[in-house]
Amino acid sequence: MSRLVGALTRLQMIVLLLIATVVIAMSFGPVPAIVGPPLLDFIFNGEAARARLAELSTYQRQVHLYGTLINDTLFPLAYSGLLAGVAGRFASLRWRGWVMLPALAACVLDLCENAVQVLALSGTVDLLDLKTVLTPLKFGMAGVAIVLAIGLLGMGIVRRLSGRAVAP
Repeated sequence: MSRLVGALTRLQMIVLLLIATVVIAMSFGPVPAIVGPPLLDFIFNGEAARARLAELSTYQRQVHLYGTLINDTLFPLAYSGLLAGVAGRFASLRWRGWVMLPALAACVLDLCENAVQVLALSGTVDLLDLKTVLTPLKFGMAGVAIVLAIGLLGMGIVRRLSGRAVAP
């Protein structure tokens, strides 16, 4: 685990993950253009997701499936790594693991949600009721991770500008 923490908190990795997050976010564009909003990722309960799925044509389901498999598998890895890395870089050693945890939890939850969606979009099995728990938790953990990353980055900038040493 310490190797992961060390890798994510390196400046070069943070920059790489920022670029990856932006590029992957931009690559989502064609999916909602073809499928139409809302994508399953933004539906917070199983019944509504099931209703939305029923509205999609076979082609739209296939586009959504590949968008989820490709874009939405890479995106949580990039954004959660970025948020964990920024938070960890500016946290004290004592709190580093704890402040990185929400971002890493958001990644796991996002990937679980993606698996549920892929299974439904492919017609394999309907586990969409799990979205009632997974989707709000994913967005909640991502929100906490964003607040931590921005807050700790801001504190790091203030420390740097005030001439105080940045926390180790």
